[in-house]
Amino acid sequence: MVVPVAGHRAKIDSRRVRIGVDRGTAKPGERRSDSEFAVTSSDIAVRNIPAEAVLDLVTALHRAAARWPDRAALVFDGTGESLSFSELAARVDRVAVALAGFGTARSDRVAIMLPNRVEWPLAWLALARLGAVMVPVNTGYRTADAGFVLRHAGIRAIVTMREFVPLLLEVRAGIGAEFRILCIDGDANGDALDLAALVEAPANEAPPALDIDSHIDSHTLVNIQYTSGTTGEPKGCMLSNSWFMRFAWRVMVLHDGLDDTDTILTSQPFYYVDPQWNLAVALLSGATLVVLDRFHPSTFWHKVRTHRVTWFYCLGVMPKLMLNTPPSPLDRDHSVKRVICSAIPRADHADIEARWGVPWYEAFGMTESGLDVAVELDDHDEAVGTGCIGTPMPGREARVVDADDRPVPAGNPGELVLRGVGLMDGYYRNPTATAAAFRNGWLHTGDVVRCDERGRFHYLSRMKDMIRRSGENIAAAEVEEVIMRHPGVRLAAVLAVEDELRGEEVLAYVVPGDGVPQEDVSPEVLSAFCAERLARFKVPRYWKYRDDLPRTPSERIRKETLREEQEDPKVGAWDRVEERWR
Repeated sequence: MVVPVAGHRAKIDSRRVRIGVDRGTAKPGERRSDSEFAVTSSDIAVRNIPAEAVLDLVTALHRAAARWPDRAALVFDGTGESLSFSELAARVDRVAVALAGFGTARSDRVAIMLPNRVEWPLAWLALARLGAVMVPVNTGYRTADAGFVLRHAGIRAIVTMREFVPLLLEVRAGIGAEFRILCIDGDANGDALDLAALVEAPANEAPPALDIDSHIDSHTLVNIQYTSGTTGEPKGCMLSNSWFMRFAWRVMVLHDGLDDTDTILTSQPFYYVDPQWNLAVALLSGATLVVLDRFHPSTFWHKVRTHRVTWFYCLGVMPKLMLNTPPSPLDRDHSVKRVICSAIPRADHADIEARWGVPWYEAFGMTESGLDVAVELDDHDEAVGTGCIGTPMPGREARVVDADDRPVPAGNPGELVLRGVGLMDGYYRNPTATAAAFRNGWLHTGDVVRCDERGRFHYLSRMKDMIRRSGENIAAAEVEEVIMRHPGVRLAAVLAVEDELRGEEVLAYVVPGDGVPQEDVSPEVLSAFCAERLARFKVPRYWKYRDDLPRTPSERIRKETLREEQEDPKVGAWDRVEERWR
């Protein structure tokens, strides 16, 4: 493929590619077809490429600039900055020229450590333009976690701001690396190279021609996306153009699709993968992407109304935190057509829809796999409040297996495994973990589900969140959901703790709601509340209280942090059996 400059024509090799066709037991890294659309012309205009035939981010960017040149592509709420699709393409090319001038070449790993500001997507797409590989870095990282990611990825450079330069200099010295530090806001007193002049250049000036031959295609690696590290050291998911394009296409066709009349909103940091695939969706569909600085429950729906948002995705504890905000007469004054969410609280699902007057659809996906399973329009009403996560998306096959990877009968719990197009290429520099994840030709998710007779999947728990108490299996998610039904509870997390008699016991962390008296959510009150709704063996024995719980950038509770806080997590907890604080 010839990589086009904005407004130029793209040459696409004649090929037959597939959409929605599974390749069976293809191994990690094995090439797979990406669509069923046949491209027969050897020279067609970028703007006329059908969405299902766009196989890389670069083509998606320049196709969007040609189709919707004046439509807003990106709007940053915090700064008010807005870029049209044509401006975005021109500025990406300009940044790509600068990065190439600093020595960035195909396959180089280049990190980005920035908050949610326009330079983040500019740098990411510019790296994709060069065929380089982007490594996102959490802006909350310090020397240990940042050092691990930057050393493990073997980065050549990092795009950042002056405020992070002292930290990066310390990391660079500590890991013995010589990566370049490229600042978007100046040279940081000579400790970093200056990208600012190029980033701030007028967007309507034509950038110099790029003298590159990157041969970008669907299999070109785009990201090494490190997981949150909730089960040990982070693993770097290798995500290709195919991962992003198949994800974006599935979102476009889900629920009657998205198009150039839509406005998408993201409230997560760009170093997390959700805003990235949101941008890929915007490029493919012509929708506008509005970017918030972060998720603020108290102002979220105000921003939705302000920007006339029609679609958004959320996950983790976001729905619960939204529902905990005071009701407003403006709750239904918005333009949202539907919401896609992972882990909608089952007990609150109907109340959430009633409050905002819009359907919420459950979907399942992972950094390793993209969008895999989702509730369809026809299944929505029946699925509300059931924990149903839907059926496999086009190009994805799913099944439920036991510990020996044998399929289990319908209705029985087991691990969800996946295969098909658009999966990660494996974990970077970790063949052991890759082999374990893809054993027997299927990607193992580590999630416990069941599949009903109609082929719909129902989420139960993370495998590591199953508690084995006196021979009984307890799903932490089920207990958490019941605790959070109590009107005085804002958040809850349930863990297994060792017990000499029963093997494991149940420990619950509770965050009371603002202004809720302690006596209203005491261990005795919550134990009785749970006992009315759960089998006695599922009621937590131990209770601990917090002002908040540690969360990942994706607003999931970081249970590993809770596990590592104390050698014995029971210390400081109320013991329901012994009726005392330990």
